[in-house]
Formats: sequence, structure tokens, C-alpha cells
Amino acid sequence: MNCIREEKYEREKLILSPRASFSFNSRGRAVPEEECPMRTEYQRDRDRIIHSSSFRRLKHKTQVFLSPEGDYYRTRLTHTLEVAQIADTIADALKLNRDLTCAIALGHDLGHTPFGHAGERALAAACPFGFKHYDQSLRVVDKIEKNGRGLNLTYEVRNGIVRHTNGEPAETLEGRIVRLSDRIAYINHDIDDAKAAGILTEDDIPVEIRDVLGYKKSVRINTLVRDCIENSVDDIVLSPQIQMVFDMLHNFMFDAVYTNPACKSEEGKAQEMITMLYDKFSKYPELMPDLYIKTARTESPEIAACDFVAGMTDRYAVKIFNDMFVPKGWANI
Repeated sequence: MNCIREEKYEREKLILSPRASFSFNSRGRAVPEEECPMRTEYQRDRDRIIHSSSFRRLKHKTQVFLSPEGDYYRTRLTHTLEVAQIADTIADALKLNRDLTCAIALGHDLGHTPFGHAGERALAAACPFGFKHYDQSLRVVDKIEKNGRGLNLTYEVRNGIVRHTNGEPAETLEGRIVRLSDRIAYINHDIDDAKAAGILTEDDIPVEIRDVLGYKKSVRINTLVRDCIENSVDDIVLSPQIQMVFDMLHNFMFDAVYTNPACKSEEGKAQEMITMLYDKFSKYPELMPDLYIKTARTESPEIAACDFVAGMTDRYAVKIFNDMFVPKGWANI
């Protein structure tokens, strides 16, 4: 069976660019493991993420629109899959490692809070040490998954996850692909969701943006992906003109959707809910499941409460909040 893995190593040598991250050259795992006879190291990481409980919970976490009732709107899971698809197209065209790219893309938002960035802002304000979802994503794969044992992922996947949003870019080109793909995905699918919600129309997007990027979602994504492929040599970049117009589109979305009162009318309630849950569990860590009680003892109640609340889905956060803070009628007690 080991020859299957070795054949994959040989295929990487034949197919991939010299700039790619070869799985047989990985910097490895914090805890060394015997190699899988059938899969490369990055394929194992991809599979571990897909089978994790935090990955499954993404299907009930908000992307932009809080706890959407319709089946149309994106969730954190569908966003993750769209990022993975866009990143795979770019990695394939540039002859980079698709398995590494996929693993990073699938794991990049595992630490995201319920209620999207509203929940993230609430925890950042409530926690004395702050909160960033990309740091929490790394903590999920390192310390929370598998009942506190973590997934023991490779260095390259971990690096791509924690650097997918802000600050220093990932060390691998595959990680940098995910960073750009994340932005391409969320801006374009947020337009789609906002149109479905009646928040904006296609004609609201400035014509100078549409003239360059395209007049519908699929065309805009294709424009950005093609431009990235054509202009990425030593780094993953867009051409100066496309980058400028893409930034214009992001600024437009910030004004038209991300800060639109119609989209954000319920965010205050969600943030108050997250804050109250965090305060309750940090003061009374014994109310949390055993994993987080252990974290409260070994690290701190504040860290444990942050882990517990950040890992909740939207609906579970509402349920726990109702159980703890909303009085029940006599017949329901």
C-alpha cells in the first residue's frame, strides 16, 4: 500500500511547479505520526478537517444575514466551499499543490463565531485578551477538536489558516491563494445574497466597476480568477487595474451592505446575547461541558468561555441563551 503514497509523491514532482509546496517536503506535525500508506500529508489534513465537528457546525453559522430563514442564503459552510472551489481553480492553473490549498480553505473559518462578524466583535470586546476568528481557527485545530487533543495538522496548513485574513501573508503560495479566494468569494456571494434580500440590485453597483469586472457574479469571479492566474508569478496577486477596481467594489459593499441598517438591524441583539453568554460562562465555568471546564482549570475561565461561545452555532447560542436568561412559563418548567 505504501507505493500508492509514493506514486503520489512522484506525480507531484512531475506535475507541480518548482514554486509549489510538495507534500513530501512538509515541515511536519507538532506530534510526529507514521505516514498514511495511501494519502499524502496534506490529503490527511484535508480529511481530518472535513470529518471534524467544527466543520459540520459551519452549516448553522451566519455568513452575513443573521440566522437566515430561507434556504438561499449562504452560511459559513457554503462560503467555505465556495472559497475552496475558487482556490482550487487557481492552484490547479498555477500548478501549485491543490491538496494543501483545499485543506487550508476548508479549515480557514473553523473558529468563526455564531452570528458572523457581529459575534466576533462582541467576543473581541468582551474577552480581556481580545478575539480574532483566524487565531481561533488555529486554536480549534490545535487544542479544541477531538476532545482537546487537536487535529495535529501540518505546519503549512496551520500557517495558511492563521494567516488567511490580515497581517503577514502565508509562507506558502497555496496559503496566499486562499487569502485572495476568500475575498473573491465573500464579496461576490454577499452581493448575491443582498440582491436576494432586496438590499441592492445589480444596477446599484457602480457602472465603472461593472465595466471592468463584469455585469453578473459568475463573470466577476471569472475576471478575478483569470487575472490572478495571469499575473501571479512569484506571489499571488491581481494586476494593478483589477486590484484597484476590486477594492472599489469592496468599499461599495461596505457602504451598501456591511453597514446597511437593513442588514444589521438585529446585530445589536446578537452581540448582547454573545456578551451575556460569555460573561455567564466566564464567571461560572462549571456550567460548561467537561472539555471547557478542563480548559478553565488549566488555562483560564475566560479562555474556556471564549472557546465555548465561539464554537456555538447560531441556533445553539439562541437555545442556551433562552435556557439561561429567558423566564419559562409554568407549564414549560
